[in-house]
Amino acid sequence: MKRNLQLLFLAVFVSAASCSFTTKSFEDPDKDKLLIDLITYVLEKGHYKSTEINDEFSEEVYTKFIDGLDPVKRFLLAKDIEEFSAYKYVIDDQLKAKELSFFNTVYERLDMRMEEAKNLYADALSTPFDYDNNESINVDYDGLEYATSKKELLQRWRTQLKFSTISNYYDMLEEKSTIDKRKKEAADEGKEYIPTDNEGLSEAELEEKSRKSTETSLDEYFEFTDDLERKDYFAIFLTTIVEQFDPHTNYFAPPDRDRFDQRMSGKLEGIGARLQKKNDYINVMEVISGGPAWRGEHIEAGDQLIKVRQQDEKDAVSIVGMRIDDAVKLIKGPKGSKVILTVKGVDGSIREERIIRDVVELEETYAKSSIIAKDSKKFGLINLPTFYFDMQNYKERNAASDIKKEIISLKEQGIEGLVLDLRGNGGGSLRTAVDIAGLFIKDGPVVQVASSGGNKEVLEDDDESIVWDGPLVILVNELSASASEILAAAMQDYKRAIIIGSTQTYGKGTVQNMVDLNQWLRKNDMGDMGALKMTIQKFYRVNGGSTQLEGVKSDVVMPDRFTYIDVGERDYDNPLPYDKISPADYEIWEGYIGFEQAISKSNKRIAVNEQLKLIDLNAKYIKMRRDKMDVTLNLKKYSAEIEKNKKDIEKFEAIDTYDNKLSYTSLPGELNLMKQDTTLREKRKRWHKSLTKDVYVEEAINVLEDLQLSNIKKSNVANVKD
Repeated sequence: MKRNLQLLFLAVFVSAASCSFTTKSFEDPDKDKLLIDLITYVLEKGHYKSTEINDEFSEEVYTKFIDGLDPVKRFLLAKDIEEFSAYKYVIDDQLKAKELSFFNTVYERLDMRMEEAKNLYADALSTPFDYDNNESINVDYDGLEYATSKKELLQRWRTQLKFSTISNYYDMLEEKSTIDKRKKEAADEGKEYIPTDNEGLSEAELEEKSRKSTETSLDEYFEFTDDLERKDYFAIFLTTIVEQFDPHTNYFAPPDRDRFDQRMSGKLEGIGARLQKKNDYINVMEVISGGPAWRGEHIEAGDQLIKVRQQDEKDAVSIVGMRIDDAVKLIKGPKGSKVILTVKGVDGSIREERIIRDVVELEETYAKSSIIAKDSKKFGLINLPTFYFDMQNYKERNAASDIKKEIISLKEQGIEGLVLDLRGNGGGSLRTAVDIAGLFIKDGPVVQVASSGGNKEVLEDDDESIVWDGPLVILVNELSASASEILAAAMQDYKRAIIIGSTQTYGKGTVQNMVDLNQWLRKNDMGDMGALKMTIQKFYRVNGGSTQLEGVKSDVVMPDRFTYIDVGERDYDNPLPYDKISPADYEIWEGYIGFEQAISKSNKRIAVNEQLKLIDLNAKYIKMRRDKMDVTLNLKKYSAEIEKNKKDIEKFEAIDTYDNKLSYTSLPGELNLMKQDTTLREKRKRWHKSLTKDVYVEEAINVLEDLQLSNIKKSNVANVKD
């Protein structure tokens, strides 16, 4: 690989910033002030975008910091906000002067209001709720005004607590109403009927128990917040500051950096899911293949986690409104322990999932492949969940070398076309994306990288050998990001592959670097200062367009459950803009005839596909459910809405029972491993079962059949040996 690719990972930031740092001294004895000085200087010298720390910057930090501390507006009062407003346009001046009065004022007031709130929720839960009252709650908290008095705040707590309690109460009543049905089911199956704890309770006792459960959840929530120290809130303040530069620039306090390093090591301990907090909810962004949640099919991307209960505890803890770190602490735990999660599905349904925690090996994040049989033909499918590499030794293991091996093995089985599945792939190593592109083209540029100074580098494949010269389809969706977009864009620009999937991919076209803040201190007696993940570059397609915000537009667009939901870089408040640079010098791949005809045929099939029509209808239903902000707190109406939702969901059951009539088989080498590895055998069985329901893979195979190869490509192919 060319020299500029090596520079990308090592020298870009160091050469630009380290020399500048030699003339500045960071010796403030106050650690908080030292962090402010250090971080603002690093951002000024190293960040891709020159961001002026001015009144507009100050206003953004002011708003987001306060909103982030009290997103549901259940602690702070309107008079607090009026007092804080004096700082709205002076935070920029305070940062330059290393003055912390804004942070100190807000932190101390929030701490006081949270203490007062303990009495508010206890009072609100002391008497039964009136479920006959025709009241509702609007959960769009962004548009909610702050309470003007403690009396109004108490009423707000009462409404929110009733909202939390009504679901528990409904579940208990539903359980009580199905006793006869469950007894009959047990008798029909010849099993002993085991009554639940709630069966002998009256409705009044069930209502009281529901309130007690809500109170217990809040008791435990405040136990966690009581454990937080000033430095935890100061880390939030720092994060709010740096995220004004762009969404992917983040401050990592020492504990957070340790967790980041743990993730990079390749092992996770817990349920095996990647979580993100948004709009007060903990959202499942990804379920890690091979982990406990995946093995039990407990949760899926898009689900929201509402409550957490430990195996030795009776009551669940609500994690709605909880900091992501605190929620993760509840969800994670030692191998072999059990956690019970209350889950809200993407369709609005509520369920409870019991998961046995485990050490999650990330082996399943590596490339895996399958042979697909259709009639007398064979095709290959390679799933790549991430662009991984060994941080200590790139050659030890990386996504590009693994995919090369998979392709060679698939070729030995006589495949006639290849599908590369990048759906849900959030990116990773830029170098592996370039190397993978080189497996499909003779040589040439793959991606362009621009630094803040305007310098442009072209990262190229300079290996003339082609590992796979046959028909190629790449599957993407809204969650395909970063390196996935680089690879898909390059193959699209070369007309080497047909891109099938969502209207566009995620739209992340930036490069980040992790900066250890300790390295800039000549002497440090105050402990670990943490790290800064900072955006240092943008990448561009070989045609000159950016993948930032725009992502990669699919050649063949197929609806999915995310079609009508805002997902991606454009959903952030302050992403870097889309722009263009001059194109690189590249030549269209001349290995196909009928390339455009294959796309046209696919679009015609999609237009009449009943399964895709149902998926599109389901996506609209999901969007409608997510946009519904008013929730009734009248029990009769609440019950009626749940029953209606159950009936609405029934019409989408065919999505999960679809059969694409294709057969899937592991490669011979993997089949041999399965004879000894029952876990691997179960993983592949599960994967192949999901592929049989996959209408997107079905269409990818149809497109591969339509793609016709020209004779030109044969002269371009060099012999490739493993």
